[in-house]
Amino acid sequence: MKRFLQWWKGQPVLGISLLAALVSMCFVPPDAGYLAYCNRAVLIQLFCLMLTVAGLRSIGVFEQVTQNLLKRAGTVRRVGMFLVQLCFFSAMLVTNDVALLTFVPLTLLLFQEIGDEKSRIWVIVLETAAANLGSMMTPVGNPQNLYLYAAYQLHTADFFRTMLPTGAVSYALLWELSAFLPKTPCTSKPHAAPKQIPRKPAAGYLLLFVLCLLTVFRVLPDWVCLIAAIAVGLLCNRKLFAQVDYCLLGTFVCFFVFVGNIARIEPVREFFADIMLGRELWISAALSQCISNVPAAVMLSGFTRNAKALLLGVNLGGLGTPIASLASLISYQFYSKAKRPKPLKYLAVFSAVNFGMLAFLLLIGWLQLGHSISL
Repeated sequence: MKRFLQWWKGQPVLGISLLAALVSMCFVPPDAGYLAYCNRAVLIQLFCLMLTVAGLRSIGVFEQVTQNLLKRAGTVRRVGMFLVQLCFFSAMLVTNDVALLTFVPLTLLLFQEIGDEKSRIWVIVLETAAANLGSMMTPVGNPQNLYLYAAYQLHTADFFRTMLPTGAVSYALLWELSAFLPKTPCTSKPHAAPKQIPRKPAAGYLLLFVLCLLTVFRVLPDWVCLIAAIAVGLLCNRKLFAQVDYCLLGTFVCFFVFVGNIARIEPVREFFADIMLGRELWISAALSQCISNVPAAVMLSGFTRNAKALLLGVNLGGLGTPIASLASLISYQFYSKAKRPKPLKYLAVFSAVNFGMLAFLLLIGWLQLGHSISL
């Protein structure tokens, strides 16, 4: 029992999704219909992307890019702006989780030497928001985009027309918030010697990343990317398979089962379909605050065809509470384990920034959707 509670504490979203799936199975016993629940393409694409990013990270690609960019920074404000922008733009390609796993530890080291606790909290909070908002700009930026892009068979142009306007506003907002950082000179910079990147593994991972993109954009079939990912992993570094987040894949499978079963219970299906109608943006953002935006996207997609509103809602819904996006928990865990953390102060700043941005960007998203409907 103790081990189970420890597991649940470490993987609360997977635990909730598993419980939801098991409860739904009491109302819809397993049958042949279950085989149609899981979106194979999404699971394969997620696996391949996670393995690719783990490979690039293992050979020091992200660290070297970061150090090269930081060489020109001379003030706390410029360092903070660099880091926030790195999180925003890198999350578009390597996902919000990986962006924060890469840059938050570096931020903690930098500001530990600089000795500016107030700025350290401010930068990490903005990095977290930047990773969540930047990741919404591309189909591969986060799991919910990958899922919704495939589930609704969205055209690439439609996706970018939906996400770019609000994404551009969010970038401008992050830039303005970064300007609150002081212009005090940095007394220290990263000292680590640049790591030599091995050419053959780097070429393999970059080729695999291109194949992942071609698969996401439906140029190549998913099985080609899966075979390539397994081959690259076996040839370059077998330890990469252990770095794949199988709990995230399991969460998707459980929610696929839950949503599939709920959709077959007529009264429940009608209830969700009714409350979602015309309120997709608000309900998806609100539900994300409670169960995180990835499961919210999977759950609600079964009850609406308004992909644009749902896409905006679950992405903007990643702002708000720390559990609205699992990436936000990554930042908090890193900060709480750093030297002399102030968790209450961090959560206060996090909540003020996130809920403020959430309210403003939801209004922008609502106006954007209303304008497109009026056309």
